Amino acid sequence: MLSDVIESLRKDKKFMSAVSHWEVLPAREGCYVDFPEEIDSRIMASLRKKGIERLFSHQFQTYRKVREGKNVVVVTPTASGKTLAYNLPVLQTLLEEPDARAMYLFPTKALSQDQQSELNEILLEGEVPVRIFTYDGDTPRSIRISVREEGRVVITNPDMLHTGILPNHPKWIKFFKSLKYVVIDEIHSYRGVFGSHLTNLIRRLKRISKFYGLNPQFICCSATIGNPLELAQSIIEEPALLIDDNGSPCGERHFILYNPPLVDPVQGIRRGVVKESQRLAARLLKQGVKTIVFARSRVRTELIASYIRDSLKNMFTENCRINVASYRGGYLPGERRSIEKGLRCGEIQGVVSTNALELGIDIGGLDASVLAGFPGSIASSWQQAGRAGRRNRISLSILMASASPIDQYIIRHPEYFFSQSPESGWVDPDNIFILTDQLKCAAFELPFGEDEPFIPGGSVKELLDYLEENGVVRHTGGKWFWSDRSYPAEKVSLRSSAPGNIVIVNTTRGKNNVIGEMDKPSAKLLLYDEALYLHRGDQYIVKKLDLENQHCYVEETNVNYYTDSIVKTDIKLLEQDSREKQMGMEIVIGDILVRTQTSKYKKLKFGTHENVGYGEIDLAPEEMHTRSVILLFSPATRAEASFLNLKEEERPVVIQRLGTLIKNVAPVFLLCDSRDIGVSERIKDTHFDCPSIYIYDTYPGGTGLSEGFLQNSQAIIQGAFELVSGCSCARGCPSCIGPTERAAGAVSFNARQSVLQFLSRWKT
Repeated sequence: MLSDVIESLRKDKKFMSAVSHWEVLPAREGCYVDFPEEIDSRIMASLRKKGIERLFSHQFQTYRKVREGKNVVVVTPTASGKTLAYNLPVLQTLLEEPDARAMYLFPTKALSQDQQSELNEILLEGEVPVRIFTYDGDTPRSIRISVREEGRVVITNPDMLHTGILPNHPKWIKFFKSLKYVVIDEIHSYRGVFGSHLTNLIRRLKRISKFYGLNPQFICCSATIGNPLELAQSIIEEPALLIDDNGSPCGERHFILYNPPLVDPVQGIRRGVVKESQRLAARLLKQGVKTIVFARSRVRTELIASYIRDSLKNMFTENCRINVASYRGGYLPGERRSIEKGLRCGEIQGVVSTNALELGIDIGGLDASVLAGFPGSIASSWQQAGRAGRRNRISLSILMASASPIDQYIIRHPEYFFSQSPESGWVDPDNIFILTDQLKCAAFELPFGEDEPFIPGGSVKELLDYLEENGVVRHTGGKWFWSDRSYPAEKVSLRSSAPGNIVIVNTTRGKNNVIGEMDKPSAKLLLYDEALYLHRGDQYIVKKLDLENQHCYVEETNVNYYTDSIVKTDIKLLEQDSREKQMGMEIVIGDILVRTQTSKYKKLKFGTHENVGYGEIDLAPEEMHTRSVILLFSPATRAEASFLNLKEEERPVVIQRLGTLIKNVAPVFLLCDSRDIGVSERIKDTHFDCPSIYIYDTYPGGTGLSEGFLQNSQAIIQGAFELVSGCSCARGCPSCIGPTERAAGAVSFNARQSVLQFLSRWKT
């Protein structure tokens, strides 16, 4: 059926006029291996009931290496059977060793629940006597004792391990005394600050396991990234074996790069991705193609899903018997699981999602994926595209470009997209800020010995002495003991977002029903008073946002517009700690205040997206106190001379592109993720009275990235020069200074050459 649809697209001149590239990835035969003879008959019976008669070669290899006691990293595409690859050796060992235990770590609650469902199918089908529990914030207190005492496999997330399990390890003695395996799935998602915290979390986990006499074995799984083995070994801090020879079959995939048609050729304005993705998705669904659409925001997710449903409305055919759901963060757990189940069993034929479905949640067999805008990385693009496509069957993926420069560059340069290696992930667990916070948590859990090697090959004695000076630990009897009354894990956030969610309550006609939740920073952007809140096709008007009590009260409504907030970000220098000359410029280190303010909102008409009015927002700004390094092109410096040597029209573009370049290069030297760094360029900084570039931590309080930049400034600037000079692009691309193309064309000069010229003069 899909092959007929693809052929009809090829013959559609209107569709093909918007296609910039059509890549056909050939089908691949599977490489199969018989099950090892030792596999328990109960597991075999369960797998046969599911139609699994043989293993893929990478599943077999994973089984063998895990059983040999090796740490492994499994890197194969979406839907290639990674779950069975680690479940098989774990379950076999648990059946052979009645006391053995396993812990599964997933980055989200949704993935944890999905994994329990997957395991339950195996256990129930074959009557395998292994108790499986999920332990997270939703786990009822009434069964938490059962989890600790009876759980053979405990499925959890880093946040719960951090605040709920490790600090309370005496209650988990039975579990830790028998912990054999630790499975870390989606390890590619642990990058930068989050990944650095996870590495220290694994240090704490291994420390407690060692206290109870065990050294667990690690099984890691990752999507395709540039350095999966290096990242995994950095996180578990042990040697591991890479298994990336994919043995699963794959049907032929058609990957289309699609640039929406121009609606105003003079100004270069194209049809928006919201309406265009709705049109394409509806066309596919009407032709019987099960489709997933990935949108770039929560509002776009709700809009596209609503538009698709509207286009299918027909009371005589029950909307063509097509059920389309939206899926995003903020839905209640029951709603998410209902949608996932509907996709698996075929009750839902189409879904529109944020990147919440990018990770490996089982959503059954979809045939087509539409990416409504470039997701921001090539790795994410392939991950999202891979959510469609069943073994041995043809599949279709369409990457639809928005008007942003990066999207337009990707769509016009298919060779960049299809030839680039996916992005790499970095961690820096010895970052002094992160390490100090994690040491507090570790000291609370167990006293530290004099020469205890918390850091591989290093000592933390100086940091423990520092903590003793601050009164949170005391040194006695050759050990450091926690002496503060506080519970340190509660004060240490693994993620940059503020703790605590806003609960959304429907109060229509006296109701008091919780319909969703949202993190506080997002609530300020989406749940201000009089905002329109879209939830699974229903409209609600926000009557009151109570940030103090973490509630938002909404009422049902039916209007012809939606709202979009106008956000302004301002940076203010609070305190200057140092100012020195380096690399032909002045570099300032100090504290800054990053203030994000939503002061107004627009009312946009459904369908046309015309602006039909404005409204005022009366909310306190979201403020983040963090650290920044500031590059000053101050008078009488080489940087200023290089800057003034540029033409007037070049200067704003060059300084902006320098910021993009630094954001691309610095993570390699600072061992962080690009999301951990914020960059703000100023052609005329009113505080310093010269051009400047602010590079700051996006983590509240800072994590030492600014200080790290100062120490590595020479290497970073040299790396920036080498990146631009060695890049094969003509005028700029996402891998160096960023694309310089705009919707209506390009800048009038070669920005890449201008940046290269500036860097050449600056660094010499």
